[in-house]
Amino acid sequence: MSFITNLIYQYGLIAMFFIILLEYACFPVSSEIVLPFSGAVASINHTNFFVILSLSILAGLIGTGICYIIGWFGGGAIITAITRKFPKTKKGIDSAYEKFKQHGAAAVCIGRVIPLIRTYIALIAGAAKLNPITYFAASAIGISIWNTLLIGLGYTLRENYQKVGEYYARYKHNLIPVAIIFVIILITNFIVKRKRKQRNKK
Repeated sequence: MSFITNLIYQYGLIAMFFIILLEYACFPVSSEIVLPFSGAVASINHTNFFVILSLSILAGLIGTGICYIIGWFGGGAIITAITRKFPKTKKGIDSAYEKFKQHGAAAVCIGRVIPLIRTYIALIAGAAKLNPITYFAASAIGISIWNTLLIGLGYTLRENYQKVGEYYARYKHNLIPVAIIFVIILITNFIVKRKRKQRNKK
């Protein structure tokens, strides 16, 4: 990880952009370290917070787009191979995919703030052929929440950015339900406002 932090120190925003992109493309890079560190470096270099945040969101969308495309074209073959080797899994997989198709946007959005799931949800969404517009819209919301939280903490703490990873590791099991509830509230609020607008137009 010191190699990555050195790259960010040396190349600044360009390195941050590509490392965040790789993290969202399912490469083994810890966002709990990279994002706070990027925020800390940006703060020390007097880079505007919204510049680094916008770049991180764009990098996240490109990175997750790569995984989504891989899932779209290759996910079906992988699942078929699993069901052929383990026939008993077919019913469960079919059921899971039906639920994902029904609640795909919410699953993607909430999945963005859950460790491990947050990056690999892209492969599942692609394999399930979730509508690209729905997928990227839901991803943008989830990525924005996650990146704002971690980059914002790093930006605020600066040299003490390591505390973000320490506290996250210690309290992540408590943070996950809170994050899920927060995302659900945001989605519900969005749906309610949208329905009100539709009623007002009528």
